[in-house]
Amino acid sequence: MFRVWSVCVSLVLILWGTSEKVQGKASKLWLQPLNETFLQTGVFPSGFLWGVGTAAFPTEGSWDADGKGESVWDCFTRHTDPSSNSYIQWEEDLESVRYLGVNFYAFSLSWTRIFPDGNAKAHPNPAGVQHYRRLIGKLKELQVEPVVTLFHWDFPQVLQERFGGWLNRTTADVFADYAAFCFQTFGAEVRYWITMHNPFLLAVQGYGTGAHAPGVTGDPADPFIAAHNLLRAHAKAWHVYDKHFRPHQHGKVSITLGSHWVEPLHAQATPTNLELCQKAMEAVIGWFAEPIYGSGDYPESLKASHRGVIPEFSVQERLWMKGTADFFSLAFGRETQRVGQGLARFGQTVKLDLRSILVWVQQTYGDPQVLVAESGWFSDASVGVEDTVAIYLMKRFIMQVMQAVSVDAVRVFGYTAWSLLDGFEWNHGYSMRTGLFYIDFSKPERHRVPKTSAHFYRRLVKDNGFPAENTPRIEGRFPCDFQFGVSESVLQVHLRPFSPQFTDPQLYRWNVSGDGVLTRVTGVLLHMQPAQCTDFLFIQKHLLLLGVTGSSHYRFALDWTQLAPGGDPEKVRFYRCVLMELQRRGIRPVVTLYHPSYRSPSLGLPEPLHANGGWRNASTVEVFVSYAMFCYREFGALVSTWITINEPNRLNEAYAEEWQTVVRHLLLAHAKAWHIYDAQFRRKQGGAVSLALHADWVEPANPFLESHKSAQQQFLEFELGRFLDPLIGGGNEGRGNTSDDERAELKGALDFIALNHFTTCLVLPWKQPTLLNQEHGCALMKDATWKVSHRGQALVPWGLRRMLGWVRNRYDDRLPIIVTATGVDDQAVHDDQLRQSYIRSYLQEALKAHELDAVNLRGFYIWNLQDQHDLQFGLFSSAAHHSRPKASVSVYRDIISHRGFPSAADLRPLTCRGVDNGTRCELCTRIAENKPLLFFSVCVSVSASMLGSLVIISVVKKKRKRRRRRTQINVRVQQRFPLMRVAQGTGLLRH
Repeated sequence: MFRVWSVCVSLVLILWGTSEKVQGKASKLWLQPLNETFLQTGVFPSGFLWGVGTAAFPTEGSWDADGKGESVWDCFTRHTDPSSNSYIQWEEDLESVRYLGVNFYAFSLSWTRIFPDGNAKAHPNPAGVQHYRRLIGKLKELQVEPVVTLFHWDFPQVLQERFGGWLNRTTADVFADYAAFCFQTFGAEVRYWITMHNPFLLAVQGYGTGAHAPGVTGDPADPFIAAHNLLRAHAKAWHVYDKHFRPHQHGKVSITLGSHWVEPLHAQATPTNLELCQKAMEAVIGWFAEPIYGSGDYPESLKASHRGVIPEFSVQERLWMKGTADFFSLAFGRETQRVGQGLARFGQTVKLDLRSILVWVQQTYGDPQVLVAESGWFSDASVGVEDTVAIYLMKRFIMQVMQAVSVDAVRVFGYTAWSLLDGFEWNHGYSMRTGLFYIDFSKPERHRVPKTSAHFYRRLVKDNGFPAENTPRIEGRFPCDFQFGVSESVLQVHLRPFSPQFTDPQLYRWNVSGDGVLTRVTGVLLHMQPAQCTDFLFIQKHLLLLGVTGSSHYRFALDWTQLAPGGDPEKVRFYRCVLMELQRRGIRPVVTLYHPSYRSPSLGLPEPLHANGGWRNASTVEVFVSYAMFCYREFGALVSTWITINEPNRLNEAYAEEWQTVVRHLLLAHAKAWHIYDAQFRRKQGGAVSLALHADWVEPANPFLESHKSAQQQFLEFELGRFLDPLIGGGNEGRGNTSDDERAELKGALDFIALNHFTTCLVLPWKQPTLLNQEHGCALMKDATWKVSHRGQALVPWGLRRMLGWVRNRYDDRLPIIVTATGVDDQAVHDDQLRQSYIRSYLQEALKAHELDAVNLRGFYIWNLQDQHDLQFGLFSSAAHHSRPKASVSVYRDIISHRGFPSAADLRPLTCRGVDNGTRCELCTRIAENKPLLFFSVCVSVSASMLGSLVIISVVKKKRKRRRRRTQINVRVQQRFPLMRVAQGTGLLRH
């Protein structure tokens, strides 16, 4: 324990060293996070190299066979066997490599198998040399490139005892001799060499904590001395190859460096937090990368924190060290993350973010070519071949590499899955497994059995990434009667603010005595105007927001607790006014009778019902039917679509122990309410009745296991089938504890299928069922590569289409389908890009289901209109934030106006003639909302027109009178002077 603590303290001091300004482009990664990308499919560039790797000590076994010498790990583990036996069964290893279809196989040489005492100037062990020659030769026959690591921690024990291992400068020279022999012996067929693997862990764990061989502890300077000599050894080996072998072998040499990734405290990019993050990176990968790829010296933060402890490079050594790698070789494994955890003691978060590390390397070290030389995780030994979690961790890491390549232009040219086989995992022994192939160590045969992660990686290598499996974007429009809506939970009764008009019957006189005061006139009472819907100011403001979206339909729930018999009639009037105002605006309501809420102590039930057992009690069914009848009678003339119960399949959690009884009562309550409407109200009101089910899609977590495919069907039948089958018919009509009479009452009690769909999950069999999942026996998990919201909701658009297809296939298009709620939370104040992407992509999948799959889809409702407090699902911010529209409002409105996704050649908004689709124009709304002003304007206009007409008529009359007078004068003149007229006509009268 002391050894672990001493090195942790030493590493922590790195972070508490002299405060220095963080410089360089790398700090921008925390100031400006990487571009957000929804990239979930894509392929790697042509020529990208896929590989798999192993190390000698964990897999070869045969620690003393055929003249092999003892390594520090043999001594440290006391020659632990059994092993994977790869020294003997190497051909089976290569058969496993061939099965994966990879381009290269990365493995390490056992130093002591070639030179038993570590001395490369002595005679090599012929058996060891022959073994690796056979291995490399066979790989070349299989057209698999060998990537050879000279040293992966199994240092010769003789040299450890003779020189003190990597604490002695002489070791670097011995290593250079060993490297020269390997280059000479195997180099003609090896293009890629790795001098050593992850020296960070060897320095810290082997010479600090003592967790790794050789187990040296005590002196805080030892990790830095060992690291210094490891770097010198690497540089010597690189120079040997560069000078003596590169000209004719044309290979490349590098060193594999391990790294973790850290994020600032509380995601706050303050100067102090940035400095701590940068130092944390420099204390791990920068410790070894800066001398090779950077300045030729250690990072300044490391030197400042350990002056007098960390060795120094001379000027000549810096020049000699710098540039001693032909590409950047990166290890991203579990052990480096675990050790790096010790550097996050001041609030930083260690994240499994391979993409950020790759970009950090790109920005810090001049955009080198990068080989991901180790990437993988682990499973417990008990997992066996069904390593489902490992699949998604691998997918996550490879997806991050793809994003780094395609989005950030990092020059990654290869990826190594770690590792090929289960083996002896260093200080963890056999308690954990990292292999793609399973080995049963209790059996002497040591057969290599591919795990499901091997099947996954094989398919990924074949596809060169993640090609899109779903239909590309299509163009098209929804029909004119398609319902574009917004969905809400319970619309709370808002009796305040209240603005009554003309409610005082008294008559007043003003300013009688010149003081500007109203004085009541006694004995005179005026007639009162009855109450109006405009009295409720909330309704106008709320529905004005709805109108901005362009929606044709609005779904909301009544508050059952406020509409109990004998309740306040004003609350009934409030809901009636909401419905009347919706009708006036041309928006059709979809009304939910009961919307359960976990925020309510009574689950949204009237308190007496909840106290009496809620849905456990059969009496609740009858009370609900009475409540439904009351609502049909009071509001039915204004409502064309009813939802009896919202998401009854989500009440399991509240009634876990008695869920079967609760399901029966919920189904009966719905069916009875449906029959009441059908018998007493449908003919007059002409509406439709359904219930809305929570309908998230599930995919088999492990597509390579039949048990997971069966779990998918079990879960869907439990979630949807147990409600829809009794109502529609689907194979389980007789399921549960209903009688024959009840089954007859249930069958057919549904006018359409209403589904609330938000996301997609992965489903797998659950080996230890609980009260909640004992019926379906399933557990849920998420794909780590899916984009998720702040609340953890995954965006998986194609899941909607698959859900709609499943319902259609199961129920044969007997009823139309409406998506009555779908949406995502978004923390953006205005530019809610996540929600914008959600609306576009999910409506695209809805269009594909309608157009390509012939799903009878009739509507799509976004959840929801307005945030209540925090930024969540609302299209508008909360009233406290001034009810501002978010950018997604215009996205949704634009899709509605075009009724889908028309082609670029036909972007005109679609006008549906002869179809009452509930849409309206904004001008019409404005006119309707300003009737008094419009009336006054019309009156003024008419008056002005009449006045103008009178003026014109008067002027015309005056002109006519003048003309008449002139005519009369001319006549008189002509009659008085006839001779003059004759003279003029004969020309006798001349001037």
